Amino acid sequence: ILYTIALAWALLYLIYCFRDPLPWATCSNPWNTDRCVELTSANRTAVDSGNLTVNWTSDKSSVSEFWERGVLSMSRGIEELGTVQWELLLCLLASWVACYFCIWKGVRSTGKVVYFTALFPYVMLAILLVRGLTLPGAMQGVIYYLYPDPYRLADLQVWLEACTQVLFSYGVASGTLITLGSYNKVKNNCYRDSLWLCALNSCTSFVAGFAVFSSLGFMAHEQAMPIDKVVQSGPGLAFIAFPQAIAMMPLPQLWAACFFIMLFLLGLDTVFAGLETLTSSVIDMFPGQMRRPWRREIFLIFFCSFCFIIQISLTTQGGVYLFQLLDYYGANGACILFVCLVECVAVGWAFGADRICDMVEDMTGQRPWHIFKLCWRYIIPLICMACFICSFLDYQPLTSGGGYAYPDWAYRLGWVIALSSVVPVPIGAVVKIYLTEGTLSVWRSCGILLNILSFPRVLKNSP
Repeated sequence: ILYTIALAWALLYLIYCFRDPLPWATCSNPWNTDRCVELTSANRTAVDSGNLTVNWTSDKSSVSEFWERGVLSMSRGIEELGTVQWELLLCLLASWVACYFCIWKGVRSTGKVVYFTALFPYVMLAILLVRGLTLPGAMQGVIYYLYPDPYRLADLQVWLEACTQVLFSYGVASGTLITLGSYNKVKNNCYRDSLWLCALNSCTSFVAGFAVFSSLGFMAHEQAMPIDKVVQSGPGLAFIAFPQAIAMMPLPQLWAACFFIMLFLLGLDTVFAGLETLTSSVIDMFPGQMRRPWRREIFLIFFCSFCFIIQISLTTQGGVYLFQLLDYYGANGACILFVCLVECVAVGWAFGADRICDMVEDMTGQRPWHIFKLCWRYIIPLICMACFICSFLDYQPLTSGGGYAYPDWAYRLGWVIALSSVVPVPIGAVVKIYLTEGTLSVWRSCGILLNILSFPRVLKNSP
């Protein structure tokens, strides 16, 4: 739900890219106010010479006004949903149609589409990287990107965000990798593929950082501002910071089109991978009904239509507040940390790490390193548990830009959304134990506890 509304935003920006001048580069549009500051060369020259005084606390750039008033038409809060933005609604519908036809025939169609949607963004990233590194002030951004801040490294929230980013970036514990991997041949070398996937993903993120921070350095140079004051995290990075940097470049329409095509394809990849996971799960649960001709296509039509109807509220004037609520609580890192913890316990202890290694060796002919067993049984569960607990100790209520505080009922709704993916796990476990014949061995539970407590001895004796 969150990714497809972001696809709609990217598609709407892409449509606007073909206007000259770019609508977010000027203050001559119907949505602009008297506080608008244009991104013109005259203004930038005046900033450099000290002749222009811009009050960045009260004035707003044309990019910010385009995002808040032109695209979103933001209301004053989540209490005022307002009217539907029809341009955004049509872009959302087009995004769902694209997602549907990418996966409607299963992995046969998805496998073909992914060659384009996964590889073409690398071409766009390379173009934006080269362009970003040739901009004035780019080196300032690169240095800011590479030079560590010791004080920030001591911040617990930084490490929690890093752990969450790794889980989301790799798609861990969401079921997507399991689903897509289930279509591989039995003897496919999943061990090698996993290592290559980690290396490729990390290298892509590292290289993409140069493209991002070179552009931020250019913005800081043009506006005579510190880099950490140029933009805030969140959707604004993609829909305010980058459009602002692009508007300052020569041939802005070209670079804007490259960026938003890349953004749309990356989001499309994520959406149809998630849709494939849900669809395959339903087919496996009801094989007799779902594996008949056209049942998959019909199910997908109903499911995509259901999601589209739910998302209509996100295209209203107050939709961005609802989006931030869903993003902050529904896509909370603590939730996926808990799921990751449970999966590791299930694999490492209930099913058995040795049995997993035996199966991997049988499929690939290569036994996993001993460090993987330690990770499945001890290291990852301990890290996930520590981060899960610390995320509650360091909890900060959601606030929107401009100091807007959500009403109490919104926070309660957010917690219900967050716990909806956590509470069913222990409830399901208790129900399964109760309904399954036999007894849960107390001695086996004590044996597992003793094994966990003996971790230092295992680590000392391991090769």
